Amino acid sequence: MSPFYIYVHGFNSSPASIKAQLFQQYLDEHQLDLPYAVPELSHWPEHAVAQLQRLIEAQPEHEIILIGSSLGGYYSTWLTEHYSNVRAVLVNPAVKPYVLLEEWLGENENLYTHEHYELTPEHLAQLLRLDCEQLQDSGRYLLLTQTADETLDYREGVDKFAASAQFVQPGGSHGFDRFQDLIPAILAFGEGRIELPPATPLP
Repeated sequence: MSPFYIYVHGFNSSPASIKAQLFQQYLDEHQLDLPYAVPELSHWPEHAVAQLQRLIEAQPEHEIILIGSSLGGYYSTWLTEHYSNVRAVLVNPAVKPYVLLEEWLGENENLYTHEHYELTPEHLAQLLRLDCEQLQDSGRYLLLTQTADETLDYREGVDKFAASAQFVQPGGSHGFDRFQDLIPAILAFGEGRIELPPATPLP
């Protein structure tokens, strides 16, 4: 099956995410006619996952490659565990967002859409219900992480996906600096290969 790429954005993000745009620019610049979607996800976790399920199930002729950033990495893990035709590239993924987002309870604003909403304990409960303690097939994941992530402890992802292919780069940020350098590795993963560049330290 040919790959269908889906970018899964993170908390308070949108299809306007810089990484989502960089991936599209790379496809355009290299004239790669690959199916690619970037859905705008609900702030409710169960609704967001349902949106992604509908998109996955509408592409039965493709292998789905999720590119999950931060909270999107958490959603991508659940989806990979529940669909046999899904694999995932996890970019600075959230491993325990139901803990991480406790400090965000209350009024929030999406950084891109400027939607205002209240983050509630029910949001955290929905996230907890999506937790996958055990991974069925570590070969279906590629972890891309940077050690200077100011939002997440990168070691949680390294430990969670210890048996998966990993690119652990010293320095960087939660936004994943120089994401464009890893796009060829993402495309190789989509074709069933692991081709990672050297993890050259970043400022």
